[in-house]
Amino acid sequence: MLLSLAEEIARDTGVSVTTVRRVISTYNRLGLAAIETPGKGGRRHEYMSLEQERSFLQPFFARAAHGGIATAEDIQRAFEAEVKHAVHITSIYRLLDRHGWRKLVPRPRHPKANPEEQAAFKKTLRRRFKQQWPHAILTTEDQC
Repeated sequence: MLLSLAEEIARDTGVSVTTVRRVISTYNRLGLAAIETPGKGGRRHEYMSLEQERSFLQPFFARAAHGGIATAEDIQRAFEAEVKHAVHITSIYRLLDRHGWRKLVPRPRHPKANPEEQAAFKKTLRRRFKQQWPHAILTTEDQC
C-alpha cells in the first residue's frame, strides 16, 4: 500500500494529514517563520511574572507557616488591590496551584461534640435500629 508523503509524515508525527498539508502550505508561502510559532499553551496574558507572584504570596506563606488561615477570598482581595482591577476567583486558584498550594480545610466538627457520647451512640445504634425496623437487613462494611 502506497502512502503519500503527507500521510507518512502524519503517521510518524502523530497528527492528522490535514494538519501536515496545512503546515506544508504555510511553509511554502511564508518560509521558516510559518513553523517557528510560539505554539499552544503557556502564560501569554499573565498579571504578574512567576517571581512577582512568589513575592506576592510570601506574606500568605508566612502566615500559614505560623498556623494562620489564608482563604482564597483574602488572597483575591489582595491580588485585586495589587493589579488594580477585578480578577475572577479561578485565577486565584490557578495561581495557588502554580505555587503548590492545595485547598486543605480541616474536617468540620461541631464545637459541642462529645467523643464519649458518640462512642456510646455507636455501640447502641445497631440495637436501636433493629428495634425500629426489625425486618431490615444490617450489613457491615466487611460484607459490602
